[in-house]
Amino acid sequence: MNLKQNLIIVSLLGATLLTGCAQRGLGGGDYTRSQTRGEMNVRLGTVETVRDVVIDANNSGTGVLAGAALGGVAGSTLGRGDRASAAGAIAGAVIGGIVGAATEKSANDRKGVEVTVKLEGGKLVAITQEKDEEFKVGDRVRILSGQGVTRVSRY
Repeated sequence: MNLKQNLIIVSLLGATLLTGCAQRGLGGGDYTRSQTRGEMNVRLGTVETVRDVVIDANNSGTGVLAGAALGGVAGSTLGRGDRASAAGAIAGAVIGGIVGAATEKSANDRKGVEVTVKLEGGKLVAITQEKDEEFKVGDRVRILSGQGVTRVSRY
């Protein structure tokens, strides 16, 4: 294959990977299909503290595999002869795997928020979720809990 064909293959694989890395939302307004039409417990309270957090992505391994494949293809074009081509492919695969893993992580990590709420009964609870709503100390909020999920939203 020539360099132009390799670049086309690399571009198509990269585009495919980026679309495959999309992750479902983890915010207060995001529901899975199984969470609909179910009863939720509602508690009311006031925001005590708000802290920004990072929600770590689930690493699927797609970034490593794709990066290694793309790096291997690109690296194989660098050398002249079978040995140099093989060495370039191996080095390209290793470097591509490292870059692919880092790219997947940075693309999938989410901005989150930890909201500590003082419930009407005086108890303190903290909920961590994707940052899809701004909370300030003193905001009135409602906490919905059920089906293994707890979320907070302004009231």
